[in-house]
Amino acid sequence: MDGPRALADRLSVAGEVAEALAAHQPIVALESTLISHGLPFPQNLEVARASEAAVRASGAVPATVAIRDGRLLVGLDAAGLQSLATAPAGSVRKAARPSLASAFTERGWAATTVSATMIAAHAAGIHVLATGGIGGVHRGALGGVHRGALGGARSAPAAANSPPSFDISSDLEELARTPMAVVCAGPKAILDVPATLEYLETRGVPVVAVGQVALPGFFARSAGVPAPWSVPDVSAAADLVATHLSLGLQSGIVICVPVPAEYALPDPMAQDAVDQAIGAAGQAGISGPALTPWLLARIATLTEGASVRANTALIVNDARCAGELAVRLASAATLG
Repeated sequence: MDGPRALADRLSVAGEVAEALAAHQPIVALESTLISHGLPFPQNLEVARASEAAVRASGAVPATVAIRDGRLLVGLDAAGLQSLATAPAGSVRKAARPSLASAFTERGWAATTVSATMIAAHAAGIHVLATGGIGGVHRGALGGVHRGALGGARSAPAAANSPPSFDISSDLEELARTPMAVVCAGPKAILDVPATLEYLETRGVPVVAVGQVALPGFFARSAGVPAPWSVPDVSAAADLVATHLSLGLQSGIVICVPVPAEYALPDPMAQDAVDQAIGAAGQAGISGPALTPWLLARIATLTEGASVRANTALIVNDARCAGELAVRLASAATLG
């Protein structure tokens, strides 16, 4: 069986997206777990709509990706967004590369993580994806000292007395094997950020900050560590992305843009909330796929909603920047 053809046979590409592909117009894929698992209703629907609007305002076509009744949908209409955002709690599965087959065999909704969205977008011929923050190496996954965002090494209360879990997101392996640009606000702040950067470097994935030398810190402007590479603006990022993809290296590239300054959490607030949430998760025995949404919800409570406001702002900002990137890539391809 031809794998890529078998996957393509499961794609349902929305009319607008299909027309844009045929005309070589810029398109941005949008993942859907932020709708189903990342934010509560109605913020999830508002952010989904705002992200699509930001892509359109940049001159590109949005393609929100999800799975429903065994079909991989590339581009949701208004009714689809509404249905996914209002689905009963617990009824929407998370689809990543390891769980993709399972998502195809069951009826109902499955939301796509970064890895599954990359698979769908690449199969459809889309080269740019926008998300909030990529997954990565969780604190404690490799044992020893745990290093989070905002710099420094510390003892992590969540796993201080636990064996290494090897809890590493499949996003990282997908970035190593699927050639496309993923625009985000950096790795999620709950992760071991330096280890995530080291993992990506080992797997040949460039990580690039836009407009600053520090790696963006998801909720905060800076993760407290320098970005491996930095460029001054989206135009320079587009040049780098075009070159990387043209080399045939078969790996993705991560473009990191900081959360807008007016919504960013102060570094100490962000670090304290993350540390408290991770400690509480360890005490409660939360792990595996449930960990990230649990931590984000706990951080929202600890910051009295400030993290949710930052999260929604960075998601929309990432979509806008991804649209600008896609437009420049399409223009360069046309001129070339």
